[in-house]
Amino acid sequence: MKKHWWILGSLIALLALLVGTVAWQQQTSKQAAAPTKDSRTKQRTARSTVAKPKVKPWIKLKQPLKLPILMYHSISSGNQLRVPSRQFQQEMAYLQRHHYRTLTADEAVRALTTNTIPSKKVVWVTLDDAYKDNLTHGLPVLEQTKVHATINAITGFTHKANHLTLSEMKQMKATGRVDFASHTVQHLDLNEITAAQQKTELVNAKTWLDAKMHQNTKVLCYPAGRADGTTHRLAKQAGYSIALTTQEGLAQMSQGRYNLSRLRVTPGMTTATFASLLAVKNN
Repeated sequence: MKKHWWILGSLIALLALLVGTVAWQQQTSKQAAAPTKDSRTKQRTARSTVAKPKVKPWIKLKQPLKLPILMYHSISSGNQLRVPSRQFQQEMAYLQRHHYRTLTADEAVRALTTNTIPSKKVVWVTLDDAYKDNLTHGLPVLEQTKVHATINAITGFTHKANHLTLSEMKQMKATGRVDFASHTVQHLDLNEITAAQQKTELVNAKTWLDAKMHQNTKVLCYPAGRADGTTHRLAKQAGYSIALTTQEGLAQMSQGRYNLSRLRVTPGMTTATFASLLAVKNN
């Protein structure tokens, strides 16, 4: 009987020893795994010293900026306002191949109003009227060539079959290759309507774009490219920073911020002619 009790006691002692050993090993592992104050400091320091991509400062120009603003409409064929998709692809590929920085609407406003540029070679690609082929034929090219473009949308035309819907506009903006500016509500010739009607066209288009596209719309593009002093004043009051015409030439602030010129791209234009539109040096 005493022998049995001795065996039982030995087993209990052995079990206690095993349990104690396991507990000691677990505690030692936790202590080894737990970061010390010094190790935590080193980890934070290492994270803080990881190189972040540097954002190059914009270049301050000594001379007034001359900005090429390319003007497109439909990416199709049929008349002088329609540039075939193959030509559009070749021209956007030219911009990519020659390392042009294609500006967003906000970047263009910044460049023109501060006389600075993010790169020596800049261009602003614009498409008027927001035709549906800007999505079907234009967007794939922009994504392939990594070019950015601004579409001047007629906000009252989003229900028309040949124009972009709001959903399609949002889809294009989400790619990061397209943004949207105002081309008024009904695309009326502003020189042919009253000041009150002009104000409605300008204000309502901006309000719609700001709300629907979640942005602060800074750019106005005049229907038919025409405007007068009254329109310029109303554009400023409506909250636009700049406005675009169809006057031929490089955009310069000396023209007036609400009277900026653009460069029309026509169907059949040769690569050499296209390149000549961009032939400007900003210093």
